[in-house]
Amino acid sequence: MANTLTSIGSSTASSSLASSLAVTGLASGMDWSTLIQALANAERSPEIQWQQQQTTVNSQNAAFGTISSDLTTLQADVKTLQDPSFYDSRAAQTSDSTIATATAASGATIGTYSFNISQLATASQIYNTSKVSQILAPNGNIGNVTIGTAGFSTPVTAGTFTVDGASVTISASDSLQAVFNNISTATQGKVTASYDQTSDTITLTGSGNSQIILGSATDTSNFLQVAQLYNTGAAGPVTSASALGHVQLNATLSNANLLTAITGDSTGAGAFTINGVTINYNTSTDNLNDVLSRITNSAAGVTATYDSLNNRFVLTNKTTGDTGITINDVTGNFLTATGLAGASLQHGKNLLYTINNGSPLVSQSNTITDSSSGITGLSVTALTAQKAVSVTVSSDTSTISSAIQKFITDYNTVQTYITSQTSVTTASDGTVTAGLLTGDQTTNEIASSLRSISSSPVSIPGLTSVVNQLADLGIQSNGQDNTIQLSDTGALNTALTTNLSDVKALFSDSTYGLGIQLNNFINGLIGDNGSLAAHQATLTQRSTDIGTQISNLEKTVTDDSARWATEFQAMEQAQAQVNQELTYLSQQVSNWAKS
Repeated sequence: MANTLTSIGSSTASSSLASSLAVTGLASGMDWSTLIQALANAERSPEIQWQQQQTTVNSQNAAFGTISSDLTTLQADVKTLQDPSFYDSRAAQTSDSTIATATAASGATIGTYSFNISQLATASQIYNTSKVSQILAPNGNIGNVTIGTAGFSTPVTAGTFTVDGASVTISASDSLQAVFNNISTATQGKVTASYDQTSDTITLTGSGNSQIILGSATDTSNFLQVAQLYNTGAAGPVTSASALGHVQLNATLSNANLLTAITGDSTGAGAFTINGVTINYNTSTDNLNDVLSRITNSAAGVTATYDSLNNRFVLTNKTTGDTGITINDVTGNFLTATGLAGASLQHGKNLLYTINNGSPLVSQSNTITDSSSGITGLSVTALTAQKAVSVTVSSDTSTISSAIQKFITDYNTVQTYITSQTSVTTASDGTVTAGLLTGDQTTNEIASSLRSISSSPVSIPGLTSVVNQLADLGIQSNGQDNTIQLSDTGALNTALTTNLSDVKALFSDSTYGLGIQLNNFINGLIGDNGSLAAHQATLTQRSTDIGTQISNLEKTVTDDSARWATEFQAMEQAQAQVNQELTYLSQQVSNWAKS
């Protein structure tokens, strides 16, 4: 029976053990979970110092990154000043910008030149002097002319218009004859309208040759404007200002209202060339606006337009000067139908001018380049003819001055930042705080080397110069830190004006110049194999190593914590087993005693 009791007790203990193990100390009375946490924290205590070290290393690396970035900016300034051609920069100014403007390229010939412009350049054109559209009523029958679709330059809109104080109402579907009838009806026969097929115009005639007053502020139809009927201020008839029939630019080519219909091949496809460039069209799918745009946007070098005032098409060279335009119908008759094929070339004009009252010179463009004038690097754009203007080309000292001042600014940016990171400050309570890079040899060497190079005279063998250091340009140390300042702008301006060659040598001499010295030094810091780049790489590796230490220790802590938890759980399990068996035995002894 004892064996049976023992078996029962063991089974009961095992079934309840799993849930009890999740609560630390349930069997043993010991808070071993808190103990494990304390042990883990003690084991990872070095991490706090490592993390602080890593933060410092990362901050230092970021600071060096800022220095590197600032040095990159400074190096760009140095390279500008190091380039000998930079000192060949030129400025050009005209005596009157309404007559001409000018620019000068680097190396342009210095001097003052008098330009006398006798003729501006214009572009060649091709256009026909005769009208190309049908008249409003080719057969003279105005009853067949629907005003909403007639060949006016602008479609007629429905509404009302006023003739001699009478309101005339029309719709877009009315015929021209119906409009004439409406005018007569509205004015009770005092004003009549007629159409002249020869001149393609409309005439309004008043009774007794009286003055006719047209239009009012309340008109809603544009008929009077489209018909070009305007008040004359005198007695007598009013006639359209010009012929009314116009090309329909938005209708298909086959319905464009041209005197000669545009044709293509059997499918409506056609082609023509302008200056050797082929332009294709289709009479059924394209309209005139399509083709004009296609010409203008092509490589033909011309602009194609419709001159509605003179009812003609115009091809204009995109470039000025007396140059030709070659056109040819290939398939179909587009150029012939638009009046271009039979038109004469309207020759453009070349620009005519003289320099310093010399021999006449010619330019096809209104912009005179050195190929025309012979003045190296100078470009003059003429704006007015029959005028004289002087053009002065000089060294662009303002650009050079700006570059030097930018160098000063960016040099100070580097030095100011280094000072902020290396200085030691003392608070009001006496607390001393070291900068992030205080005592760092690399940083101190950067600051001192920049100061030394920039403040030292430049000695170029064989060259006697009155400008051989920044101080000669009015650039001095401020006496308090490593920064510099332009303390005498007059000295800089004088040097640039009277000793530009010396300034050029100071910065751009390929062996001894300040530019080459600074560029080599900076390149040794931030170049591919630069010491600053290597220093940053070292800091990056140090941060990575610290991170690895932290990660490894954290893994050890995690493994140890898990092991400790397993051991304490085993202890709890054993204690729980003992407790359950003691309880069971105590109950059995009590039961036997009662029996």
